[in-house]
Amino acid sequence: MYAALFILLLLALLSMLFCHFRRRKIIYRIRDMEKCEKCSLLEELAQPFGYAYHCCCGFFSSTLDAWQKSAGYAWVYDYMAPRFQMVFDSLPVYFNYRGRTWLIEFWKGQYGINAGAEIGIYHADRLLSETEYRTAHFQAVSEAELLNCTMQLFLENGACVKISERHWWLTAFLPGVFARPSSLCLKATVCFGDREMLEAFYRGLCRTGYAAEGITVQNLCLCFTFHRPVQEHYGFLTRLCRRLSQCLNRMYCRLFLWVTRPFTCTEDRILFLYYYIPFCFRRLMRLRRFHRRCHRKHGCRRPKCCRRCRPRRRKRS
Repeated sequence: MYAALFILLLLALLSMLFCHFRRRKIIYRIRDMEKCEKCSLLEELAQPFGYAYHCCCGFFSSTLDAWQKSAGYAWVYDYMAPRFQMVFDSLPVYFNYRGRTWLIEFWKGQYGINAGAEIGIYHADRLLSETEYRTAHFQAVSEAELLNCTMQLFLENGACVKISERHWWLTAFLPGVFARPSSLCLKATVCFGDREMLEAFYRGLCRTGYAAEGITVQNLCLCFTFHRPVQEHYGFLTRLCRRLSQCLNRMYCRLFLWVTRPFTCTEDRILFLYYYIPFCFRRLMRLRRFHRRCHRKHGCRRPKCCRRCRPRRRKRS
């Protein structure tokens, strides 16, 4: 019995020593990398998940050719989101334009250990009645239908993130930041192709009851601030899921900051997580919706054996 206990203690000691030296090796490896090399590596790591990393500001955003585009949008995505640690306020704006029902939706909240916001642009293949909004499937707009969008996300501490692109799904996700959805403020600007589309969207926005928040129109661009959430009557199970998910999100954020505590820069923290705990890095990158794993996109069954899902090793001169 004493021999077995001694062996267990010895194995535990060896494991601790192994983890300690492995951790130190990873820390030195990251500190030896130049900033441009870190940013390039993060771009390569995020691309299979449908995201790009903005090194200058320290946040992730979706790419134009992200695989999520083929999934489109359905109301059930938002309904199921709290079950996957995504707790946010949403503002869907439905409007009819040229024989189809369009949806431009705005989100702000907590996505796992990431605080962030989104603007999604979709349309159905026909005109829908209001009773069909929650059952219909909307497809992302085509390349010719992309709209110029700008978002500014204001955090409770006064920090601000801004991104502007011609997109179908404009996003910004800040890793390691925890926030209550109601404490976030999203200032959104959408530029439309013609006056007819602008007026149809404006009428749809007014129907949401959000006109009192202040809407400004300049040329074909409409700007408004999404701060207070539209009143949602969540069921008991959904309210419980939101509360539990936020508790987990807060805990995971603190754990992320504690595990990556040798670093203060966001890209250093993410790279440390990638090298030290790859599983947690993959969880970090599942930012939105029911994400399929990147290896499914490439047609292989096991992600560990897929070379296209991993960055190439860089030769050091």
